[in-house]
Amino acid sequence: MNRPTIKQIAPFSVLVLIALAALFVPSIGNLDTNKYNGADITWMLISTALVFLMTPGLAFFYGGMVNRKNILSTMIKSVVATGVVGVIWIVVGFSLCFGDSIHGIIGNPTTFLFFRNVAGAKPWSGAPTIPLMLFSLFQLMFAVITPGLVVGAVAERVRFTSYILFIVLFSLLVYAPLAHWSWHPDGFLAQMGALDFAGGTVVHISAGCAALAGAIVLKRRKTHLEHKENTPVNIPYVLIGTSLLWFGWFGFNAGSAMSAGTLAVSAFATTNTAAAASGLSWMFFDVLRGKKPSVLGFCIGAVVGLVAITPGAGYIAIPDSIFIGVIAAVISNLAVHYKSKSKLDDTLDVFPCHGIGGIVGMILTGVFATKTVNAAGANGLFYGNAHFFFTELKAVVIVALYSFGMSFLIFKFINFISPLRVSKEEEEIGLDASQHDEGYLSPVELFETAEAQYQI
Repeated sequence: MNRPTIKQIAPFSVLVLIALAALFVPSIGNLDTNKYNGADITWMLISTALVFLMTPGLAFFYGGMVNRKNILSTMIKSVVATGVVGVIWIVVGFSLCFGDSIHGIIGNPTTFLFFRNVAGAKPWSGAPTIPLMLFSLFQLMFAVITPGLVVGAVAERVRFTSYILFIVLFSLLVYAPLAHWSWHPDGFLAQMGALDFAGGTVVHISAGCAALAGAIVLKRRKTHLEHKENTPVNIPYVLIGTSLLWFGWFGFNAGSAMSAGTLAVSAFATTNTAAAASGLSWMFFDVLRGKKPSVLGFCIGAVVGLVAITPGAGYIAIPDSIFIGVIAAVISNLAVHYKSKSKLDDTLDVFPCHGIGGIVGMILTGVFATKTVNAAGANGLFYGNAHFFFTELKAVVIVALYSFGMSFLIFKFINFISPLRVSKEEEEIGLDASQHDEGYLSPVELFETAEAQYQI
């Protein structure tokens, strides 16, 4: 047996050190539960679980679209974020996002270090009827899925250990600042007046632009260079993943109301309506361009609609969500078409769908937001407020440039200290085998294998 290298020892050693350090954090009891609202706690617990469900949903969604020999490696890269970010969040992530603001740029890392004082702290100002711990757990699920979204752009060629390091650095250097800027009341984008109800900038634009950076740094796959068609391995997986994402998105958007009230109901309705309209729009637009209506097309379109409605789910009227869904699907569909003719190898079109979908959603929030839906929001361009529209535009530009630039540096840094991309031989045999020593068998193949063994 070979002696483990420093690279093999380091991950477990860091985890052990964190576990030992956690032993010295004092325990503090919960505050008086009488001050909280039981219905709000129930809804937010459900919403937290729904958002968690989106991560395995994303794994199915992505896993079904890659090559057969890379399905497991693609799925685990999304799901492993639940472990990596789950620990980082407790140690310092929540503090960086929602700790005492340092000049509107980042939270003080010591505010909730190792979740210190979270159990006994006052509720978050934007969620006064639920415990701070529940608010933190809800926000954790957003932090988990965001780096998981980037996987689709670098699938089939990124080394697993390198991607683990990317999750760590992205969570600390990209996600945490953006969450603080947008969702902390003292964050500079919030102070500027930008509105992002549930993650158009923090989640989707940031992940989409990071995906673009990753695709550029990793360069093209061998199959992409040879112009070979990438046939999805399992479209039923994509359909299952879409259904789980759609279901979980109700918690993602409606849960961002932070209470079981009418705003949650409105966000729930706009979420479903935009997804429905966008799925149909993508499928019918494909037919208009001479293609046949496809399962894959409806699924991708529905997800684009969910992305686009996210920033405005709690600020726009329900009829406007139809328009947002239709327009977002057409724009992303065209973006995918033109990307396919370029040299950019974004494996599963993360930037055209999440990046551009989030940008469209933010811009249209600037157009259709209305105080009749949410008095704490703003009126958009459609209601005569050009100032808010341009504020949303500025927020989009700032977030896109920061996420792309910082993510590009992160990918370059990782590649400098350790190979980011697998070797040509590893890419050829597939990442399931080369990175995990595992392989995917369909139910039919599993049955045939078992049958053959039985006969023997």
